Amino acid sequence: MWLSWSGVTAQVDSFKISSGLWGLDFSQEEIAQLKKTVYDRERDFEIIRQFPIDNNIAPALYFNPLPKGIEIPADQGENIQWKLPAIDIPADKNDLAFYSILELASLIKNRKISSTDLTNFFIDRLKKYSDTLECTVTITQKLALKQALRADSLLEAGLYLGPLHGIPYGAKDLFSVPGYPTTWGAMPYKDQVLEETSDVITKLEASGAVLIAKLTLGALAMGDVWYGGVTKNPWKPDQGSSGSSAGSASATVAGLVPFAIGTETRGSIVSPATRCGATGLRPTFGRVSRAGAMALSWSMDKIGPICRSAEDCAIVFDAIRGQGRDYTAVDAAFPYRQDDEIKQLKVAYFKNLIDSSGASRAYDEAVLQTLKSMGLQLWPIEYKINLPVEAIGFILTTEAAAAFDDLTRMGNDDMLVRQLEYSWPNTFRAARFVPAVEYIQANRLRTMLIEEFHQLIKEYDVIITPSFAGTQMLTTNLTGQPIISLPNGFSDDGTPRSISFLGNLYDEHKILALAKAYQEATEFEDRHPPLFDH
Repeated sequence: MWLSWSGVTAQVDSFKISSGLWGLDFSQEEIAQLKKTVYDRERDFEIIRQFPIDNNIAPALYFNPLPKGIEIPADQGENIQWKLPAIDIPADKNDLAFYSILELASLIKNRKISSTDLTNFFIDRLKKYSDTLECTVTITQKLALKQALRADSLLEAGLYLGPLHGIPYGAKDLFSVPGYPTTWGAMPYKDQVLEETSDVITKLEASGAVLIAKLTLGALAMGDVWYGGVTKNPWKPDQGSSGSSAGSASATVAGLVPFAIGTETRGSIVSPATRCGATGLRPTFGRVSRAGAMALSWSMDKIGPICRSAEDCAIVFDAIRGQGRDYTAVDAAFPYRQDDEIKQLKVAYFKNLIDSSGASRAYDEAVLQTLKSMGLQLWPIEYKINLPVEAIGFILTTEAAAAFDDLTRMGNDDMLVRQLEYSWPNTFRAARFVPAVEYIQANRLRTMLIEEFHQLIKEYDVIITPSFAGTQMLTTNLTGQPIISLPNGFSDDGTPRSISFLGNLYDEHKILALAKAYQEATEFEDRHPPLFDH
């Protein structure tokens, strides 16, 4: 007997569902009762499919990452007083490409360069190098010059908005900006124009920042392959930049933008930051409003900055955090200070993950030695999870299949460049066979995972962890923990390595403070890819 469930035809052996996918065994009498009910449910599905559901419509159920007894730290509304360095225009203007946000801010605030001139400088770099890196979808030149002129006019009138005033930046091309395509990196949406402004873009505009480019992402937020090519690693242009925030990391490290905005669901900030040698912050789930951003997984998507230093990440995060039109977004305290004392932090490291991190082990152990030399005591702890983390990873793909239901149903998934077993087209189709009961059961296990992981790390302020070892990345994306990935060395072929600093929920200020101190004690983030260092 053939059943058509949600457009995917499946042969169910006369409803004799045995110990396979569903793990059930029905008697003939039970099957007879089941037939009519299943057909009735199929009619319900057909009715539901008559109502179009846009990607920006979230389910009525919202994910909450808070363990029992934990409250969101209240935001006192205090503004961080950023200290700007005394700095001049460099003799070689090309050096501006790698100035920090605060260095550029000092130049703008002190009228040593206008936002318009700085914007044109970075737009020129985008035009010069974007094709080499395949990192840019659209240069938003008209909008950028309008925003830069506004920044200059406000400063002329005596109004300074803060360290992002007049600073150019790029955004992953899944954030909607009226008047420009929002392609999601995928051929079916190449000409899509959305007439809303993403909350993140709105907040950055309010801070005075200037959007100069929409940067590439792997199609529908997977990998570094988009409809126009493969985004490249600036250190090794014959290698992809990893993904899915591929263009954000590549363009930032190559000095085409001072900073960029990325997103992560399962590694899409950490992975390209590692590959390209950027510093990427994945904030706590719900810290940044996702309204106006492409939805992949409503319970796992997170937005964060990709920069060249931890301090730059702190500046950008402070501008974009907080509530918006996204019901999961919250206002929470961010008590970051540039001169935070790190010796009071209780820092642990996942010893078993570092011991098993293979080629990365020497680099990771060197981080521990550097931190000890900075006066920190480090506690070794074991990363041990008693729940099947990998087995519940289909939460992501099931939600993603729902987010792109129309793409699968209309057959437009054939337009995506990648058509491999683990690419989106096949993954979306396979997700049709995940029973609702199993999806809910997986999320119940996720609740248990939140509690178990909280018990593991709650005594510590920061945990040092290899970026990719074990199931750490999937676990912390499921539990919603913040993490910052930063370079900790270079391989023999000249490509970067990374380490990650993990924190408790809403403790971004602690991991950023330690990352800043580590970067002040090292020089890995100060290196630039030679092909773009001019």
